[in-house]
This record gives sequence, structure tokens and C-alpha cells, in this order.
Amino acid sequence: MNIQGKVKEQNTFDAIVVGSGISGGWAAKELTEKGLKTLVLERGRKVEHIVDYENALKNPWDFPHRGRLSNEDKKAYWAGSRAGFANAEDVLPNFVKDSEHHYEEKRRFDWVRGYQTGGRSLTWGKQSYRWNEKDFLANLEDSHGVDWPIRYADLAPWYDYVEKFAGISGSLEGLDVLPDGVFQPAMEMNCVEKDVKAAIESKFPGRKMIIGRAAHLTKPTEEQTALGRGSCQYRNMCKRGCPYGAYFSSQSATLPAAQKTGNLTIVNDKVVYRVIFDKETDKAIGVKAIDESTGEEHEYYAKIIFLNASAINTAWMMMQSTSSKHPNGLGNESDQLGRNIMDHHLNTAARGEVEGYEDQYYYGRRPNGIYIPRFANFHSDKRDFLRGFGYQGGASRAKGDTRNMEASFGVDLKEAMTKPGPWTFGIRGFGETLPDPNNRMTLSKNKDKWGLPYIEFDAAWGPNEMKMRETMVKEAVAMLEAAGLKNVKGENDMEKSPGVGIHEMGTARMGRDPKTSVLNGWNQVWGAENVFVTDGAAMASSSCVNPSLTYMALTARAANYAAEELKKGNI
Repeated sequence: MNIQGKVKEQNTFDAIVVGSGISGGWAAKELTEKGLKTLVLERGRKVEHIVDYENALKNPWDFPHRGRLSNEDKKAYWAGSRAGFANAEDVLPNFVKDSEHHYEEKRRFDWVRGYQTGGRSLTWGKQSYRWNEKDFLANLEDSHGVDWPIRYADLAPWYDYVEKFAGISGSLEGLDVLPDGVFQPAMEMNCVEKDVKAAIESKFPGRKMIIGRAAHLTKPTEEQTALGRGSCQYRNMCKRGCPYGAYFSSQSATLPAAQKTGNLTIVNDKVVYRVIFDKETDKAIGVKAIDESTGEEHEYYAKIIFLNASAINTAWMMMQSTSSKHPNGLGNESDQLGRNIMDHHLNTAARGEVEGYEDQYYYGRRPNGIYIPRFANFHSDKRDFLRGFGYQGGASRAKGDTRNMEASFGVDLKEAMTKPGPWTFGIRGFGETLPDPNNRMTLSKNKDKWGLPYIEFDAAWGPNEMKMRETMVKEAVAMLEAAGLKNVKGENDMEKSPGVGIHEMGTARMGRDPKTSVLNGWNQVWGAENVFVTDGAAMASSSCVNPSLTYMALTARAANYAAEELKKGNI
């Protein structure tokens, strides 16, 4: 065999997964456990669980700027810091330096990235909610976007499956707007939250306030402890990486499970930019990648390819994957590739002061808050906008008694700093964004250092989102005032743009017809059925709940289908 033949043989696998974040990790786990030799290609650095969480156990005084960003950091992490995520010294290792990974904007887009093993599964918010039946019908009912090719019933058993493995803490509530799942014991609300809950639910019939459903272990199963995972320690330093494996990440859960099979290979620092499509076999046969350090080009081959590089980077790869059959990009007969960018619009909030309770405090630093599920445009609550919103938030006390701190010094200052301040309670809205083909990304004519095109964003909130935001603030203020809070203030920060929720969705949407969508009901690319997309790119609408649990369920379902179809010889 010649050298080229040996290289091709060494670079040939049963399956390739591009990206090692939440959905990529799940694809790796499922495919390897079904016996497929699987290659995971990650464009970022190698990060080993525990070993490489360099800031996980540091104290505030261990950081040069005591946790604050330097002026240099603000320039280097300009997109992440303006969005409010790469905004502290201790979390910077897990976010991308925007100065080294440029993108362009016709309209502002806050693209927050994490290029490393595990991707943004190291820094996500862990909020884990199922979609409801209405979420999958919304596009059909109000004629925005395209009809989902699946329904809640198709995904329900896969929600069960991923919840059990990932470990979701939460309470059973029996709500049709927020379906129950397979939960570990819920975290406990503090004293103020319990009383605010009682007040809101009594004064607003039909509304509920529950503890957040979060991917934090509270009672690990045998399967989870066997992977080295333990219970949450209530440190609330999650974005540094959890050395206890308490929160779900690729490092703590799916990748170790995949490694146990002996079928996993992970290669870092490879920028995949193109899917290789073979017109003779009418299938994708592999991917092209560039080594991030050397600039050397590599090719990898497989029978099945999963694209899980995040909604934006997955679409970017597909746009560059042109061929005689796919002249406008892979699966892009519809011209919808890169369009319909959705995110959740945030920064509509209300906060107030809570009198009393000064003799009470709470245990640790709970890494989870309360949740108020959607009520607008659900059942009989009709509004003058489409879709809906939910709230996240909670009650807390300031670390120091700020009422007395400014006028104090010496012993008095020390006493003020050690005495907790007054209680406050706040909630922040998460609103659904409608699919709009004018919200899009395109390939720039300008190139990066590897000769690959930059991404140019052209997206913004629409009239429906703007109208919804007014109601989000109004209802938040009304609920807190009705609960007896003082000095309640609302907020509607219009400076924030799409991307701020880090829930990018929709760039390669699922549908029923290749003329209007990019993927079919099994997450297969139209016209390249051995290529699957199961990250945020696949979403046909956005709901108003955090989407990661749905990515997990879609991925597990698609991987199971892919393995079965491969065995049957259909792909």
C-alpha cells in the first residue's frame, strides 16, 4: 500500500462527529456505544476533565485583577464581554479570544464561543426544560417559519433517555406548558423565594413559580458515579469547570462514556470547513480540515457524519460544502441555509427589595434559581403578540451590608462587610424569537489566516419581540409588587442584540420539504442523507425555554436512527 493509501486508511472511521460540545458529545456517546468507530474533530484545544480546569479551586486573591477584566482582556474578548459572559477573569480560559477569531456585522450579533474539548458544555447555564406539545405546533398554527417534521410524542422517550443519563434536578409539577421529566431531587428554594412563590400563585391564578430544572446532580445514580460524577457542592463556580463532575458536560459524562467503549478517537486543533461529497456514490464521504497550528490540510473519511459545531459554525461548514449536486451549499436547495437565526431575547427584568427575614440566610451558593413558566398566549391568556416568555431569577442577600459600608472604615467597615445586606428578589425574562429568513449569516469576501471566509451577521430583534419585551417588563413588575416587594424597578435593555442568550438556532432548519428546509425529520441533510445535523442549527422555531435538553434528545434520536440505517445498508 502506498503512503497516501495508508494515510487514508488511518483517517477512515465508521462515523465522524464535528464538535465536542453538548450535542457533539452526545453523538459520540451514542455512536460509539452502538459499535461504531467514531472520530470526534474539535477545532479548539484539548481540555481534560479536572486536570485542565486551571481556575476551579482558586481563591479571589489568586487572580491578578481579583477577577475583573483588564483593559487588554476587554479588547481580546470584546464580543463575549459585551454580551456579559466572558466577563470575569476566572472564566476566560473557556471562552474564545474574539480578537483572534474575527467576524463581521451588518447588524450587531454577540457571538460567544468556546473552542476547546467540551465546547460550551463547560460554561452553559445548565437550565434544562422540555418543550411542550404546542411548541412543536407553533409554526403551523401562526404560519411563521415551516412546520416541524416531528411532534412532542416523537421526542418524549428521548427526553426520558437523556435526562436519566445527564442528571436533571427538578420538581414534578404536572404542567402542560412545561412537561415533567425524569428528575433527581429538586434544589430547595430559600425562605424568601417560598413566600414570593405563595404570593404570586395566590394573586395570579394559573401562574406557577418553581425551582429551576438544572443539569446538576443532587442524587447521583450508579451509572453517574461509575463515570466519576458526584453531587453538586453549591459552589456556583461552574464556568470554571466542575472538578466534581456535578454538572453535565461532555467532559464529565458523554465523552467518558464514549471512551469506555474503546471506539472513540478525539483529535483537537482541527478546523473542519468542508464536507466532501462524492457524486459517484451520491453520498458524503468525509470532511476537510485545517490544522489550527500548522495550517496543514487533512482529510478524514467515514460512512456517517454528524455536524455539531454549533448553529453558526455548522452552517458555515455547510455553506462551503459546494458540489455539482449542492451548488449553493450542502442541502441548500431551499436557500434557507444560514437564514432564520434565532436566539432568546433577554435583559427584560424587574428587581425589588424584601423587608424582614434578616435573621435568616441560605445554604452555600446554589447554582440554580427559580423559574416562572410561560403563561402569555397559553390557554385563555391572549396577547397582542405571538408566542411567549418565561422568567428565571431568585432571592439573595448582598455579601456585605451596603447600607452602612460606604460611611464606614476600620473596625466598622469590617463589621459591615461581614454582616449580610438586605434581601432582594429579581426575575429576568427569556422570550421566544420568531423565525425570520432576513435574520441571517453569510460568508464574507474577507478571509482569516487559514484562507477561510469570515462570517458576516445580519440579524436583529423584530417587531414581535419588541412588543413582547414591553409586556415582559410590565408583568415582572406587577408580580413583584403584588408579592409585597419594595422599590420595584423594571428594566428593558435595548442595547443587547441577538447572540446574547448564547442560544443560536435555526441556520439549517428541519422541515418536511427540501424546497423550504435543510434537514428532514431525522436530522438528515436533504440530498446527503448520511450527514446529520443535531445542534442548534436544526431548530425550526425557538420556544422560550433553554434549548440544550432538546439538542440532547434530538441527537440521541438521530444517532440511534443513523446506526440502524447504516446496519440496514440504507445510508
